[in-house]
Amino acid sequence: MTRLVDHDATGPVRLDESDIDETYGDIAVCRCGLSADPPFCDGSHKRTEGEADDVLYRYEDGERYPVDVVRREE
Repeated sequence: MTRLVDHDATGPVRLDESDIDETYGDIAVCRCGLSADPPFCDGSHKRTEGEADDVLYRYEDGERYPVDVVRREE
């Protein structure tokens, strides 16, 4: 599976004990790039269920769109 993720961060985010979730007792860091609260996971990765292999996707406003990839033959 392939996913296009645009990042706008300009540097790292330091995590400390104030970031620990009171309910779960841990820190969940987003790895899919879709979270509305980076660097923390907000469950947005659940939207990727059902993605087809070998398809590039773009997510905008909570919607999934396949992206046409143009490859140049050499």
